[in-house]
Amino acid sequence: MELPVYMDHNATTALRPVVRDAVVRALGLTGNASSVHGAGRTARKVIEDARDQVAALVGAKASEVVFTSGGTEANNLAIRGLETDSTRLRVLASAVEHVSVLKAAPNVEVIAVDAQGVVDLAALDAMLAESAGGTGPVLVSVMLANNETGVLQPVAEVCAIAETHGAIVHCDAIQAVGKIPVDMAALGVHMMSLSAHKFGGPAGAGALVVAENSAQPLSGLALGGGQERGRRAGSENLPGIAGFGVAAEEALKNVSNFAHLAVWRDRIEQGLGRHSGVCVFGADAPRLCNTSCLTMPGVAAERQIIAFDLAGIALSAGSACSSGKVEPSHVLAAMGVAAVEADTAIRISLGWTTTEQDVDAFLAAWAGIFERAGAIKDGKAA
Repeated sequence: MELPVYMDHNATTALRPVVRDAVVRALGLTGNASSVHGAGRTARKVIEDARDQVAALVGAKASEVVFTSGGTEANNLAIRGLETDSTRLRVLASAVEHVSVLKAAPNVEVIAVDAQGVVDLAALDAMLAESAGGTGPVLVSVMLANNETGVLQPVAEVCAIAETHGAIVHCDAIQAVGKIPVDMAALGVHMMSLSAHKFGGPAGAGALVVAENSAQPLSGLALGGGQERGRRAGSENLPGIAGFGVAAEEALKNVSNFAHLAVWRDRIEQGLGRHSGVCVFGADAPRLCNTSCLTMPGVAAERQIIAFDLAGIALSAGSACSSGKVEPSHVLAAMGVAAVEADTAIRISLGWTTTEQDVDAFLAAWAGIFERAGAIKDGKAA
């Protein structure tokens, strides 16, 4: 069976061969990392080696890495782990955050973004000023790169503003890591979420990196054993963590090579831009080199996805998709995009397996779909 042209790398990307090897090796180990015997110590070493590798990827210390089941758990741990019975946590999050951030706490206060999807720093400053004299902790959550548009956020500036108000900063770096260099300490972030399967690792492995200078204590969401220094109870996912570590090492080695995807992304956008009405969302903001979120006027995203799938090309809607249901994009809505336009948005995301032939195939398929859509609108076809 011929494999499809895969252009949905922001959803998940292919497992790197060396990562697969690491996972298979770990599957052959029997010991529980919490056991003190030799088999347990062997498993523990695999985990601690992976912790070193993940920490190096984001310029952190190994002791700051808390392994989780993925990015969603990491985001929830960052927010819900700060809540206590005695203090009410105030959470400020950008309007374009992943839903796992926006739904992690009740009454999340939304920070506005501009038409390019970039967080409004003045609005953030004003919102934090309202917290002056408050008794509970304040958390600001701003992602490094948006999963739909690829737009990069000014996280260092966010951290500088938060520091003046004594606020804690969490950064969802899930889409950015492996695509651009990331240095958690240089950014000034207190907590950072990661997910292995976004950069060539296995699904089901993630991490919350918690800076040692984060004064606010973090509690685990599940009660049980003392794994991950009491912040994540339960026996560790040894194969997943082993693969995560190797994927992190590979991502760090190859991050500079990722920039070449900008050439193909730009070629796609220029090719599509010749068609009337095509709009690239966030085009005037700094973006990831692999991501394009754009619209084909008059053609619903779901219909486009089906047409591309029939043409052997895998991509996704620019809107959030869960359980097979395409829902309106809260990201595009926050950017002021009209619902009728947002409903036609698709996301193209390239990755380490993308080839120039893939780009050629996509452009050819797009031209055919666009032509057929025009014929249907003009009444030339049923």
